[in-house]
Amino acid sequence: MLYANQMNADGSAPLLPAGRILDSRSRRSKAIFFGSNNAGPQGLRAGWRALIFLALFATMFASFAAIRAGGIHGLQANYKNLAHVTVTPLVMIESESAACAFLYIAALIMGKIEHRQFSAYGLPLRRAMGKDFWVGASTGILTISGTLLAMFLLHGFRITGFALHGTAIATAPLAWAVAFLLAGMTEEFLCRGYIQYTLTSGIGFWPAAFVMSGFFAFSHAFNANETFVGVATVALFGLLLCLFLRRTGNLWCAVGFHMAYDWGQTLYGVPDSGIVPYHNLFSSAFSGPRWLTGGVVGPEASIVTPIALLVAALCFGWFYPENRYGKSDPAATS
Repeated sequence: MLYANQMNADGSAPLLPAGRILDSRSRRSKAIFFGSNNAGPQGLRAGWRALIFLALFATMFASFAAIRAGGIHGLQANYKNLAHVTVTPLVMIESESAACAFLYIAALIMGKIEHRQFSAYGLPLRRAMGKDFWVGASTGILTISGTLLAMFLLHGFRITGFALHGTAIATAPLAWAVAFLLAGMTEEFLCRGYIQYTLTSGIGFWPAAFVMSGFFAFSHAFNANETFVGVATVALFGLLLCLFLRRTGNLWCAVGFHMAYDWGQTLYGVPDSGIVPYHNLFSSAFSGPRWLTGGVVGPEASIVTPIALLVAALCFGWFYPENRYGKSDPAATS
């Protein structure tokens, strides 16, 4: 047998065989990509699966955007003009529909590779718009309404009248509801769907929740007029939405909350992450210190919002005491 080194002169034991050294290195290299435990091989590690998922989504979305813009130069021109684009329901519906579709296609591809159903990643179609969704939507509209009511009582917020007239009073809120529903389905699946599920298998639910809530907050940091306080509050939003996922076992409650909270901000005519409302039902005004009103960022940068989120979390935890995430769901078969 060949050895990496010969027997020492003093008779000490030789080093490992060259073949065993190469085999050890091979195992270490393999361990970087593949995991295992006492039950046996676990397949590709969670981090690599999450990166493959993001790469699939980014490739599809970027290709779609480039083709739609007429090439790379058109895409660059659109990016430069992005700060001047008015966010309307139609603009949001078009962009969120495309992003949502590509996210779900990427998840379906990963599901085929991993031999899992799409419902495992948090959005069972049979539960769409069901009880969990409406519980989340009710909680969302109550949370933003309670936040603004507290500001009103502290003389920091007031509604000054209607901003819409005629048929727009009905059509604009409906259009925004559709837009924010798609936004909720997109952002929740991106931040708390496939990747949350995958990272949970590697590091556990709450460590994954903190990672994804940080990512969720970071993605909002580039919004117009956003501040550090606003970004930190978005991270708290992410953790609350993870609680919804943990206790209901699916994302529909989080989608409902996300949709209704954002819809409520537009309904009341207040900024959403620094974005000025458009075609809002009510005209409103802030007055008082920035710590109370959030200033140009909107309610999420107000000290009132974390308190409202804590109340929402406590109430939700009271009515949903059992952790259901990861448990088999007979209804979630699609």
